[in-house]
Amino acid sequence: MYKAGFFILTILLSISLFASESEAQNRPGNTELGIILGEPTGISLKYWQSGSTAFDGAAAWSFGRNESVHLHATYLMHQPLEVDRGSLALYYGLGARTVLADDPKLGARIPVGLQYIIANSRLTFFFEVAPIFDVMPSTSFGVNGGLGIRYFL
Repeated sequence: MYKAGFFILTILLSISLFASESEAQNRPGNTELGIILGEPTGISLKYWQSGSTAFDGAAAWSFGRNESVHLHATYLMHQPLEVDRGSLALYYGLGARTVLADDPKLGARIPVGLQYIIANSRLTFFFEVAPIFDVMPSTSFGVNGGLGIRYFL
């Protein structure tokens, strides 16, 4: 179970490190790596495809009553918001997630969040809420969310 999560995280990191550079405005790079705290809590990776689109992935752990490993990958779109310093964007997207536990799950996630890139820094903060629609092994709804910090590599 944990080997699969490590394998997927390694693949995501490798893709982000070897992918071609794209135009970046108000960003010190295209790849971000950090942590997300919430439900679930874990490692967060983001790779920017353009000035307004990115791929996001995470390997995270749920410490609730049903401990499990969560993996997700999401395509995100960003809408810039006016701020005096730094860069703030509203983002939303669509992706997939899996829960590796005694009762594994597979489903879709639809995150909505805010990301702030600190001016003259390689740090970024984000907050997101992601409604979850599981389709396997049965249909169910839920919500994940958290606060995070990432560093531009």
